[in-house]
Amino acid sequence: MTHDEPQVAGLLLAAGGGRRLGGRPKALLEHRGRPLVEHAAAVLRAAGCTRVHVVLGARADTVRERADLGACVLVDNPEWEQGMGTSLRAGLRSLTGTGVRAALVSLVDQPGIGPEAVGRVLAAYEDEASLVSAAYEGVRGHPVLFGAAHWAGIVESATGDRGARAYLKEHERAVRLVECADVARPYDIDTEADLVHLE
Repeated sequence: MTHDEPQVAGLLLAAGGGRRLGGRPKALLEHRGRPLVEHAAAVLRAAGCTRVHVVLGARADTVRERADLGACVLVDNPEWEQGMGTSLRAGLRSLTGTGVRAALVSLVDQPGIGPEAVGRVLAAYEDEASLVSAAYEGVRGHPVLFGAAHWAGIVESATGDRGARAYLKEHERAVRLVECADVARPYDIDTEADLVHLE
């Protein structure tokens, strides 16, 4: 495997409009002086993803202007208002035909999950049939790695805000859990109260 052809691509879902944050897109929230989307993409890179696709939706033009995502492939999701499922579908479709054999999916609003946790999930990749999920004290969370053999099924079942939840439940026995509670905190930035997690 050469560095030019990564087996696993990072797929960052960053299209949400931040409804419960007064309509502030999560990608543009500030974290350590930079847009949150930039931080999240950098985490995927630091963990070892050389190819990173970022799905944008709400205020995508502003995100492009403000965030330094030059090394990433930017994917527009015109249906972002219909929920995370549409972003997951758009992201997986953007990876089809790239030769990538798995997608490591992370969410823009989880800055407590850093390169160490992502790296653990990445290290558990075996082949196109891999299904790996980070776990926090035994509870499944993000990031999640989907081998390419699963993409079509996920695209079919990902609707609304459910993302791949239904698919993962259906294939529960095949999912390898990688414990990450010792190195990451899986909170989401969903409401005003959650903004305390941003620096």
